[in-house]
Amino acid sequence: MSRENLNDLLAFLAVAREKSFTRAAAKLGVSQSALSHTIRLLEERLGLRLLTRTTRSVTPTTAGEYLLRNIGPHFDQIEVQLASLGQLRGTPSGMIRITATDDITAYILRPKIEAFLKKYPDVKIEINADLRLIDIVSERFDAAVRLGEQVTKEMASVPLTPDIRFVVVGSKSYFKQNPKPKVPPDLLKHSCITIRLPTHGGIYAWEFEKDGRDVRVRVDGPLIFNNVFSIRDACLDGLGLAHLPEMVAEKYVAEGRLVQVLEDWCPYWTGYHLCFPHHHQNTMPFSLFVEEMRHRAAEFRIHE
Repeated sequence: MSRENLNDLLAFLAVAREKSFTRAAAKLGVSQSALSHTIRLLEERLGLRLLTRTTRSVTPTTAGEYLLRNIGPHFDQIEVQLASLGQLRGTPSGMIRITATDDITAYILRPKIEAFLKKYPDVKIEINADLRLIDIVSERFDAAVRLGEQVTKEMASVPLTPDIRFVVVGSKSYFKQNPKPKVPPDLLKHSCITIRLPTHGGIYAWEFEKDGRDVRVRVDGPLIFNNVFSIRDACLDGLGLAHLPEMVAEKYVAEGRLVQVLEDWCPYWTGYHLCFPHHHQNTMPFSLFVEEMRHRAAEFRIHE
């Protein structure tokens, strides 16, 4: 597209949004007659009437509304990027809002954002702990941290970790009174500490895989929580078996406080990703944050 067409589209957007040639001309710093002439030439080139003019108002036609709705956001995004680029002359600042679970925040995000905030002290990061797979656009988040399997085609993503797995663990005191399960169905004979997933409202069924065979067990037990740390603590207290991210359990397994079972039934999943809409208006702070996460992902190891 020629530069002339771009300038004419900018002129049209100004008039359509201001609904006035007078106000649009003042905003653009041109005469009202010159602006009217520009719009008329644009309409002639397109072969479409874009604006309906009366003595009191200017309103977009159907074709004008189409341009305003579909072309306008692209120009807005260019302005956002140019404004953000200017921050390179000084110190980037702004707010980044992320939704993630408590355990992801503690084990993945917090170690990564420490270095980022030291580099960019004027950037603020808000992390909302939530188990829901929320609509980050409608709830005005910049990004979410999710398993690779949960990243939809509408989302761009940056890997934060290698592949991860969930493990089944119990305390030594629990296993003094109960036999260790040998296969997943044995869990039906055990007290299991479960989690309710708010997105679907149901109790999470523990998932296993071995030799290409997938097994889901709807375990039961006396305790239901809505966060991983409460499940971990109840498991440490000997109140039942838990199905935890390995990164949450591994310290306690290494210390001998928890015992891992069904290890050969626990598959690896595609690791955690920072995901965000393809059309996200990447401000400079967010772009820097994404690059920091991408760069540091190679340094993070959950398992070797």
